[in-house]
This record gives sequence, structure tokens and C-alpha cells, in this order.
Amino acid sequence: MLVGCIILGTRYYEVDLPVWHFLGGGKGLDPTSLHLAGEFVESNLGTAENPDGSFTVRMIAQQYLFVPQCVVVPAGVPVRFRITSADVAHSFNITGTHDSIKVVPGAVSTATFTFATPGEFDVPCNEFCGAGHFAMRGHLKVVPPSQFTALRGDERRSCEAR
Repeated sequence: MLVGCIILGTRYYEVDLPVWHFLGGGKGLDPTSLHLAGEFVESNLGTAENPDGSFTVRMIAQQYLFVPQCVVVPAGVPVRFRITSADVAHSFNITGTHDSIKVVPGAVSTATFTFATPGEFDVPCNEFCGAGHFAMRGHLKVVPPSQFTALRGDERRSCEAR
């Protein structure tokens, strides 16, 4: 029976967490406690400016939403995305671009994108993640650099009108 689990679980992100841990997964992030401490604690999510002047967006994908639901980034500069999953495989796709990131539990997926001009983008999950998958959407707002620097940290995690 164990052999059947291994064969069926060749795509590790399609098995449930107990099987994933049994098969040797879990050597990376623990998806069940991401939000409690470390890089993906809630206060550290969203867009942050690094000491070298670059920008990093940290997010968690979980059934059936992205946390934070919306992020604001500056136009014209490289922005590094670091995303992980709290449960199953997801895909972070930026509508109207060719940019996407595959996200799996226990790992951090990274990609760097530069958005040339300001604009707003829907971010749907394009990896079937369960019954509520059709409603899993985030939002990305690209603003001019001068507008971005005027935003507080909590405003960089929200697309509310300013």
C-alpha cells in the first residue's frame, strides 16, 4: 500500500499534508505554522523596501485566497516576490502579463518582475485548489515610485482608495 502512495504522490503537492510529511516533505517551511513566526508572520506580509533599496513582496496562498489580498508595488523597479502555500498547490498569475509563480506547501517560490508603468492587475489562482478555486483572486496595484514612497507599510498591503 505504501508503494501505491509513493507512486500516486509523485507530484508531492497533490497529496495531503500528513502524507507529504511521511514521504519526507516538511524539511522546509511548516505550512501549518507559517503565520506564527519567521518570514511569513502576518506583520511581515506585503511589500517591503530592503536596505539596498530593492523591494520584496511576501505573500501566503491558501484555500481560497492570497494573503494579503492586494499588494501595492512601485513601477519601473524590480520587485522580488516570495510566496508560499499554507495548504495545497496554487498558481499566482498576473492577468495581462506572462508573469506567474507556481506555489507549493513547504517551499518558498520566488520570482522578480518589473512593471514598467502604473496599472492594476487581477491575480487569479490558475492551479485547481479545491471547490472554491474559481473565486481565488488577489489584486496587484502598480503605482508611480513617488506615490509608493509616501505609503505606510499597512497601506502597501491594501488597495483601498487613497
